[in-house]
Amino acid sequence: MARSRSGNVFRDNDRGTVVTLNDELLAQLGDSGLEQIAGMLGTDTTTARNVVEAVSGTIVGGLARNVEHPDGADALRGALDDHVDADPFNGDVASLTRDGHSILGHVLGGQGTEQAAAGLSQFAGINSATIMKLLPLIAPMIMSLLADRAASRNMDAGAVADDLNNERSAVPGGLEDLLGGLLGSIFGGAVPRQGGPYEPTGASARDGSQDGSQDGDRAPDGRRGSDQREVAPGTSNPDW
Repeated sequence: MARSRSGNVFRDNDRGTVVTLNDELLAQLGDSGLEQIAGMLGTDTTTARNVVEAVSGTIVGGLARNVEHPDGADALRGALDDHVDADPFNGDVASLTRDGHSILGHVLGGQGTEQAAAGLSQFAGINSATIMKLLPLIAPMIMSLLADRAASRNMDAGAVADDLNNERSAVPGGLEDLLGGLLGSIFGGAVPRQGGPYEPTGASARDGSQDGSQDGDRAPDGRRGSDQREVAPGTSNPDW
């Protein structure tokens, strides 16, 4: 299949359509993956696909907001190197969820993730607690796809930021208002600050329990869940 670049997003010349991270995500999930997600959500595959697109758009939009500041772009680019060899599409759910909560803590924050779940719940008519289970499953998949894209195209931090901006402009039809309002309520129009301490917005961020793990559970990096804290993109953070 012949592809050319349109900005930093691939264009499929055979179909004349832009190939986005959401397209790649759906292709990787396939019918069986969507059926599993539909079962988890308690709905049909068409609704599951719509929910996955909305969740994907929320995460990509959050990443795009975080890299508006150069330090945020640098931090994300460094983090992508740690996800190049990841295979979240074949990973176990427990590890995937822990990694996903860590990613969401950086991208949306603890309270922001809850806001996202509430907004997506209203959109889909699905319980927000169920959406909260899906968000951390999709987040590592998006990071892995973006990491592979950045590595294959030898993208630096600026190119990753441009790519995410293009992705944000290519959200599936009908989701623009939803995602714009949702991300606006989470970020409030703020751009990540340069340096300085991060100020978590929720109690889960303060006590380090945003990953949902119990005492004794260990994250993929070997640390206990209670030792993990949200850190703003753009600050020194080896665990992004």
